[in-house]
Amino acid sequence: MRLRTNLQRRNLRVARSRWGIGRDHIALQVLEMYSQEYRFSLSTGDLLFLNQNWYVTHAGLLRLSRRRHCRGIEVNAVPELCNTSLNRYAFRATVYTSSACKGFSGYGDADPSNVSLLVHGAEMRVAETRAVNRALRKAYGIGICSVEEIGSLAEPASSRETKKLPPQPVNGKNGNYGGPKVRDRLCQLIRQHQLDANLVKSYAVDFCGTRTLREASREQVEGFVAHLADCAEKDRNALLCQLNSYLGSKSE
Repeated sequence: MRLRTNLQRRNLRVARSRWGIGRDHIALQVLEMYSQEYRFSLSTGDLLFLNQNWYVTHAGLLRLSRRRHCRGIEVNAVPELCNTSLNRYAFRATVYTSSACKGFSGYGDADPSNVSLLVHGAEMRVAETRAVNRALRKAYGIGICSVEEIGSLAEPASSRETKKLPPQPVNGKNGNYGGPKVRDRLCQLIRQHQLDANLVKSYAVDFCGTRTLREASREQVEGFVAHLADCAEKDRNALLCQLNSYLGSKSE
C-alpha cells in the first residue's frame, strides 16, 4: 500500500468534511495526485471542488510559482482587443520559470458577459488574473482549469423564476447578529447552499465594515443576508470563490 504524505492525508480529510466527497470518489485520487506533484493545499485555498471537478485558484498558482522559484511574470494589455467603453479587456501574460527560459505565454479576456455579477466593474482585473493563470498553468503543466477562468454559470434571469422572500421582521439588538429572524434566515442560507459558516462570518464582517459581527447594526446584517441570498441564487460558484478568499482569516 502506497504511503501518503501528511499533506495528502490532510487534504483528504478536508475534502471529505468540506465537500462530503465519498472515499471511493475519483476526485480523491485526482486530489492525491495534485497534492503529491504540486503540493496544493485545500486548507489554504489552493484548490476548489465545483460541479464535481477540481479547480486551481489564483492564490494556489502563485504559491506554486514561489515554490518553483519563478523568475518573473510579465503582463501587458492587448490594445486591439480592449474596449474600455464596453468594459472589455484582454491581457497577455508571460511566465519565466528560469533565467534561461524564453517564457510561457497565456491570454485572458473579460467583459460583463463572461464574469460573475459579483465582479462587474472589475473586468480589467479579472482579465489580467485569467491571463496570469493561463500562463502559470502552461509553465508548470497544470492540467485543470483555474476557477477565475470560468465565466458566470448563472442562468439568464429570463429563463428562471426568481424566488423572492418576504421581508423578515427583526427583533433584537446588535449583540444578537440582528435578531432571531435574521439569524435564522442566515443559518437557513448556509444550510441550503452548503456554505462554510466560518467563511460566511468573515465575509459578513468585511461586508459590514466592522471589526466584529457583533458591532454591525441591524440594517447592516439585514443587508448582508439579502446580499448573500442574492449571490447564492444567481451564481453560487462565484460566491464560493468569494468565501474561499477568506480561508485562513480569523473572525470573532
